[in-house]
Amino acid sequence: MGDVLFSAVAGFGATMALIVAIGAQNAFVLRQGIRRESVLVVVLICIFSDAILVSLGVGGVGALVGTSPEALTMVALVGGAFLLCYGALAARRAFKPAALETGGPETGGSLRRIVLTTLAITWLNPHVYLDTLLLLGAIAAGHGSDRWAFGVGAVSASVIWFLALGFGARLLSGFFRKPSSWRVLDGLVAATMIGLGVALVAGA
Repeated sequence: MGDVLFSAVAGFGATMALIVAIGAQNAFVLRQGIRRESVLVVVLICIFSDAILVSLGVGGVGALVGTSPEALTMVALVGGAFLLCYGALAARRAFKPAALETGGPETGGSLRRIVLTTLAITWLNPHVYLDTLLLLGAIAAGHGSDRWAFGVGAVSASVIWFLALGFGARLLSGFFRKPSSWRVLDGLVAATMIGLGVALVAGA
């Protein structure tokens, strides 16, 4: 029982250390949380996506993916292009910021568009595969028969993080009533995504 608990805690800690880094997915979830737009849908997509990827990594798929550099290169190019495009859109919003309207209906786009963006920003990001399939998969393999306890801990960290990020962001809604605040946020989002996009394309 002690070994199982140790593996679960190790999975939780390793995943939390990886997931809290500033990235395209976190920036998008934060923005949706602040705007209160389809937050539950966005959070659930992120959680279930992580659960699938962690399960594949723990199951050993990471080792197979690691043997195909061509596949990783293709994912890096496609993901980099997507991040550059989304970063450009965020930069455009930064030049024309609007105040946050908290009393009316959601105005940021259709549910279909939000779902597709969340899926793309999650599944087209090569770092997600590197973190979950390869890195977490390799660490889990070191726990032997307790590797699935490691996986449970890893998924638990994802659940806690995305729920806190998505629904905790609304505490900042008062601050983001001012257009200047949105200018700062969208500027940071644009810089993060463009930086990641350039790095992925250059390293492909």
